[in-house]
Amino acid sequence: MDNKKTDQYYIDKIITDLTFIRTHTESLSKSKLEEDEILVDSIMFRLIQVAENSEKLTEKFKKTYPSIPWRAIKGLRNRIVHEYGNVDLTIVYDTVKKDIPELIGILEGICRCKKE
Repeated sequence: MDNKKTDQYYIDKIITDLTFIRTHTESLSKSKLEEDEILVDSIMFRLIQVAENSEKLTEKFKKTYPSIPWRAIKGLRNRIVHEYGNVDLTIVYDTVKKDIPELIGILEGICRCKKE
């Protein structure tokens, strides 16, 4: 059996993590985020997973979709992992509210195109 995972496998995992974040933060205010340490930890973990899985995508795939901010995704992961106690929650909140919905739309569009 072939255990090699495809780009589609990693994109599906990324969409799952991003959707989890969006689902649990749809009606969230910044002040509520700042008060909820468990939710912050959960979001941070999922963002790390998004970055880890994006790193496993082939270079060909990433070059095919240069509009996706691959370096920024990795950069946010590095900030979370290496400066965990000092991560600016404004950046996290803006990422959750603006960037994640956009990225989900782009990735779901890619998946639809590949299935057609």
